[in-house]
Amino acid sequence: MEAAVIDAGSQLLKAGSAVPDQAPPMIIPSQMIRVVEDGTSGDNNESVFEDVTVDPVVRGHIRNWDAMEDLLQYVLYDGLDWEEGNEGQILFTEPLCTPKAVREQLVQLMFETFNVSGFYASEQAVLSLYAVGRISGCTVDIGHGKIDIAPVLEGAVQHIASRRYEIGGVDLTKLLAQELGKSNPLVNLNASDVEMLKVKYSCCAEDELAYEKTQRSSDEEEHTLPDGQVIRIGREKYTVGEALFQPSILGIEAHGIVEQLARCISIVSSENHRQLLENTVLCGGTTSMPGFEDRFQKEASLCSSAIRPSLVKPPEYMPDKLTEYSAWVGGAILAKVVFPQNQHVTKGDYDETGPSIVHRKCF
Repeated sequence: MEAAVIDAGSQLLKAGSAVPDQAPPMIIPSQMIRVVEDGTSGDNNESVFEDVTVDPVVRGHIRNWDAMEDLLQYVLYDGLDWEEGNEGQILFTEPLCTPKAVREQLVQLMFETFNVSGFYASEQAVLSLYAVGRISGCTVDIGHGKIDIAPVLEGAVQHIASRRYEIGGVDLTKLLAQELGKSNPLVNLNASDVEMLKVKYSCCAEDELAYEKTQRSSDEEEHTLPDGQVIRIGREKYTVGEALFQPSILGIEAHGIVEQLARCISIVSSENHRQLLENTVLCGGTTSMPGFEDRFQKEASLCSSAIRPSLVKPPEYMPDKLTEYSAWVGGAILAKVVFPQNQHVTKGDYDETGPSIVHRKCF
């Protein structure tokens, strides 16, 4: 049985057996709906239930362990057809700056609750580079709840130079909701409507000057929402992408994403600057926004660094939309190495040392 690879994000969980040249066969929302009794009675004295949303993963890190256990129970046994008593090996992707306590709790959950035969975890930045055939480079990962910028040398994240920003797609969704609320005050928007509009319409202007022009005058489109309301969207669709290059739009005093990348790399020894900048990888669903890659390249040509960031293109044999699940694909590649070569945490390792073994064997 192939090892399972799990990439649990704040919005989506990607899962599947370790087959590197395909998209993850299972991509599902991470958010769960828990039905709870509200303590009141309806007609015929029947209990009234309400749906409560639960987020197992918040800003990239596991926050609700009970919900995470329920989610993995569904993914492994229903989605991947594991059999109780015959559990296999599993590899998890890890976001930047994962706390030691979270790593230990995860390995404990896997061995003590799910009875896995082997465990491994690796950082998403490293895995995203593996997915494009690199072991050194720099990843810019724009997720649902965070942005991670991580220089990687010979398969090792340079933590002293890495940066994590707790803004991401969810904040861009809130920004779009605010902007659409101003221009469409009579339309009642819910969160799922805004998320859908963001995915369908958001784009990046060619540069800052072009963005300013869209704010003065922009063609509008009409969109009919599922409930029949009609909303007009024009200049707002450019604001979402622009916020990544001008964080002041989000009310944040910070440099744009390309300048942040250059500053991260400047901390690393100068002899490695070219290797890192010339192997820059974009990942996360937000980076597939129309115009984002071109804008990133244009900003890169203007950045203060002596060496300009250059983007790595995915190999042709890799699946489409690789940026959206490159960490999972990299995990599938790594699983083909660490488990056959016995570099993973075994049940014997765990029983002998306990959860802290994860820090010694997964790095």
